[in-house]
Amino acid sequence: MGSAVRGRKPPAGEPLLDRAFRLLAAFGPADRSLSLTAMSARAGVPKSSALRIARQLAGCGALERLGNGEFVIGLRLLEIASLAPRGHGLRQTALPFMEDLHVATRQHVLLAVRDGTEAVLVERLSARGAAKVLYRVGGRMPLHATGVGLCLLANAPPDVQDQVLAGDLTLIPEKRRLSSSELRASLAEVRRSGVAVASRPVPSAMTSVAAPILGRGNEVIAALSVVIPSADVDPVALTPAVTAVCRSISRAMQVD
Repeated sequence: MGSAVRGRKPPAGEPLLDRAFRLLAAFGPADRSLSLTAMSARAGVPKSSALRIARQLAGCGALERLGNGEFVIGLRLLEIASLAPRGHGLRQTALPFMEDLHVATRQHVLLAVRDGTEAVLVERLSARGAAKVLYRVGGRMPLHATGVGLCLLANAPPDVQDQVLAGDLTLIPEKRRLSSSELRASLAEVRRSGVAVASRPVPSAMTSVAAPILGRGNEVIAALSVVIPSADVDPVALTPAVTAVCRSISRAMQVD
C-alpha cells in the first residue's frame, strides 16, 4: 500500500463528489474496513480532505465509523443500490428461475450485467460443497474470460468489442494471453449459437454454460450461466436448461 497523501491539493476544480466516490471505491473484498490513512492513500485524497469528506459520508449513512476509528461502508448505500434496475430489479425477477436451475444442477448459477468493458456479478447461487468459483456478488468479471462475459461482449456495441479486443486478454488464473483472433472467433460462435461455453483448468477444472437475457426491444441486458466441474458436464446437454431459463427471465423482464 502506498504512503498517505500529504500536502497535495486535489486537481483544480475536482468536484467534491468525485473525491467522495474515490474514497468509497477505496474499499474492496479484502479491505472492508479501512483507517483514514489507508483510505486517503488508496483514494489519492489528502488526509485532511479525506477526514472532512468521510465525516460527511458517515453523517448521511454512506460510511460508518467503528469503535477502533476505522471506516466501513454504511447500510444507506445498500438501500440505495437495491433500487438499481440492472441490479436488484433484475435480480428480483430472475431469482425464482435461477433457484429452479440451481436445484436441478446443484452447482453455481451466476447472473451478470455489463458495465463498460467489464461484467458485474448481480447474483450467485451456490450449492454447499460445490467447487470454488472466482467471483463474488458485486464483483467485477472480465468479459473475455467468463461465460457470462462472452455472452455480454458478443452482444455489446462494436466500440466496446474493439476496446476489449485491443486490451489485455490475459486469462486468469491460467496466465495465458488470449489472441484477438481467438476471441473474435469465440464471439462469432456465441452470436451464431446463442450460447457461450467457457472452461478453465485451474484452480479446479470448471466449465460455464451461459446465455443472454433480453429486455424490452430484445436488447441483451444480462447473462446467466451455470458453472459446474468440467468432468461432470456435457455443455450440449446443459444448454437447453440454461437457454430455457434465460428465455423465461427475458419474458418476465419484458412484462415488468
